[in-house]
Amino acid sequence: MNPDLDRLQPYPFERLAALKRGVTPPPDKAHIALSIGEPRHPTPALLTEALTAHLGELSVYPSTHGVAALREAIAAWLARRYRLGAPGIDPERQVLPVNGTREALFSFAQAVVDRGTQPLVLMPNPFYQIYEGAALLAGAEPHYLPCRAENGFLPDFAAVDTATWRRCQLLYLCSPSNPSGAVMDRATLAGLIELAQRHDFVIAADECYAEIYLEESAPPIGLLEVAAELGLDDYRRCIVFHSLSKRSNAPGLRSGFVAGDAAILARFLKYRTYHGCAMPLHHQHASLAAWGDEAHVLENRRLYRDKFAAVLEILDGALEVASPSAGFYLWPATPIPDTDFARGLFATEHVTVLPGRFLSRPIAGEDPGAGRVRLALVAPLADCVEAAQRIRRYTAML
Repeated sequence: MNPDLDRLQPYPFERLAALKRGVTPPPDKAHIALSIGEPRHPTPALLTEALTAHLGELSVYPSTHGVAALREAIAAWLARRYRLGAPGIDPERQVLPVNGTREALFSFAQAVVDRGTQPLVLMPNPFYQIYEGAALLAGAEPHYLPCRAENGFLPDFAAVDTATWRRCQLLYLCSPSNPSGAVMDRATLAGLIELAQRHDFVIAADECYAEIYLEESAPPIGLLEVAAELGLDDYRRCIVFHSLSKRSNAPGLRSGFVAGDAAILARFLKYRTYHGCAMPLHHQHASLAAWGDEAHVLENRRLYRDKFAAVLEILDGALEVASPSAGFYLWPATPIPDTDFARGLFATEHVTVLPGRFLSRPIAGEDPGAGRVRLALVAPLADCVEAAQRIRRYTAML
């Protein structure tokens, strides 16, 4: 067996299940799960209709490259959303459909990391655990960048020394952030693009929460957008990852895309051809319909805005928590250790939240996830309100 498998840590939800083991919550209270970021809003009918209309294509092997119409729809969406201007993005060479961002974020590291050079893969801390697992199984050393409150829950890239940048082969970004919802600004992204050119590493920007934001006039900026503004219209060393799971409430569709540097994507396509991960044709047609429609995305954001407004009003004064810039998570501080808070909340109120330390790694005595919990406001509004009321009642007991 691959010995690197032994380096993988338990997934956050395995740790959460162990934390809750042996606890019997009150049976008179229905369970409310705020722990997992699985969208629960209705999947738009235009997706399901396109999906079922093309079930006859199950008899056809799909191409790893994807159908041209889907790549063209993605390229058109990117150009609109991020104001890429001329020449925009080439659907033939700079766009590749994938089976969701999780699969692509993992496999990308296997394709781009040169394991013979003591490589580093940099990532935020806390983080989506796929980044870490991808680095380890690619033969790289993960390097964790703490996301502290005093830095807006974003990494302090200025604190990274030159020797680390020289060893870096891949930098994972997550903006909007999981778990905090923090969004990187233009200057930060521009600085990272410059560093990538200077030190020859690849930026993998996980932007799967980019279409859930609270202010319609302030959509989160993207990596390709900044690259284009800098005149880097070939998006050299820049790759973005997007998904329909959050944007279109279709996590079961397993559909997303990667886009950016054509030379990197050509190599990644070669890897994926061997990997055997072509998107089924009926999924591609459903995806095409989704990327061409914005009405359902506007409604999706409205539903999240309503939930944030209601929940934050209830939690005001009960927990130290602020409205995020984007995404559907809250990242409050806890008055007691986060694991104790999560276990006690489940035991007394039958509400499940995710301890922050399950999303982070302690480095040099510092654990930037400890003392916080992640609340995913994916349940219906009434359930989110009920959960917030139970959390407030629980915190009043502490």
